Amino acid sequence: MEKLEALKRLFPGKVDLSESERLRHGKDEGYPLARPVLAVVYPESVEDVQKALQWAREWEVAVIPFGAGTSLEGHLYPTREAISLDLSRMNRLLEVRPEDFLCVVEPGLTRKALNEALKGTGLFFPVDPGADASLGGMAATGASGTTTVRYGGMRQNVLALQVVLAGGEVLELGRPVRKTSSGYDLKDLFIGSEGTLGIITRLTLRLHPLPEHVHTLRVFFPGVEEAVEASYRVMATGLPVARLELLDELAMRALNRYLGAGFPERPALFLEFHASTEEALEAESTLALELMREAGALSVEAAKTEEERKRQWEARHQAYWALVHLYPGHHFVITDVAVPLSRLAEMVRYAQGLMAEMGLAGNILGHVGDGNFHTLVPVLPEAYPKAEAYAERLVKRALELGGTCTAEHGVGLRKKKFLPKEHGNALEWMRKIKALLDPEGLLNPGKVLDISPSPGYS
Repeated sequence: MEKLEALKRLFPGKVDLSESERLRHGKDEGYPLARPVLAVVYPESVEDVQKALQWAREWEVAVIPFGAGTSLEGHLYPTREAISLDLSRMNRLLEVRPEDFLCVVEPGLTRKALNEALKGTGLFFPVDPGADASLGGMAATGASGTTTVRYGGMRQNVLALQVVLAGGEVLELGRPVRKTSSGYDLKDLFIGSEGTLGIITRLTLRLHPLPEHVHTLRVFFPGVEEAVEASYRVMATGLPVARLELLDELAMRALNRYLGAGFPERPALFLEFHASTEEALEAESTLALELMREAGALSVEAAKTEEERKRQWEARHQAYWALVHLYPGHHFVITDVAVPLSRLAEMVRYAQGLMAEMGLAGNILGHVGDGNFHTLVPVLPEAYPKAEAYAERLVKRALELGGTCTAEHGVGLRKKKFLPKEHGNALEWMRKIKALLDPEGLLNPGKVLDISPSPGYS
């Protein structure tokens, strides 16, 4: 094809046309469909990104930015002829400024690689979605994770962005300061935009001091409702908890089978406190335990060493893969919702009851300190529509309770049907912003918002 020959001439040594890579870049971890992209391009500079977008405009081919492929809602599935712009070669740590508690990175650098590079500075980057995602991808999807309750998600920890628009113009958004009231906040417009408005090519990130004292607990309950009630009590006191995670009995059983963890197979809260003094840590964790026992906690285990702490949080991050291992040959429908904290117990009761009503098995886990939880429903392929119907009813109930259809996974393809109910007339203004910044609809088309069909669209 003439267009591919032109692409290879433009990017010698940076284009992959193999079937396996084209297919790998046309799917993510949570969406049931996969489709190969036209080609995979590996830019190594801002200029490469600009050249790729110029080529895309000339040949009317869509562009889908790719980080590490860990998204869950169909962000990477090509809805029309598209190239994948894999930013993994733009993976440098450009600058660390410990005195300003910030660093500057390229989008392909992963969060684990960043924290490894920060060793010795006394600082760390806290956003921890579990997967070793790229920092550009984490910004593009508005990621958060286990530490969000204390440190915030990507939106709170990105100070500035460099973005390339569809037309090739480079924008510098935000400033390397803790706060600014200068002009419209265009930076946050691109965080969570899922590659539909521009390509992120540089990020200035906020760093935090490593905590001097850490206390990590596992608290077990007779049921999920008691665990959720305990989490609400902790949050209502204003205790500065750093992590507050819910895992139900199925998750604990799966982790025991997958990792040999030896956990009691009961619903649990995994907690962690960060403090600057031993006295503060002791007072905070003691009060939290009192609240847990009042809510019906059965037993408490403390992680006594750094290695045990790491194992506990690695187990939390492996909960999805543990469930996959427990249900071989199944497909998984994953959804995340968030509701106001005061409605969380009600929402979890609904999720459990609906699962039983529909004859489904699955687990509930998540960042309950943020009012956010996930359901993972394993089904055989023929029962996939039933699990999707469950997820849809769950989202509708969350919206009725004043919540959101997605707290951290993003919209992608799967959840855009819920946006009219959640956003009302504001959705039309989102479409106008998309049309202004990407008038030809080349940037990750079909994601977040429906767009007008264009050549090759299906």
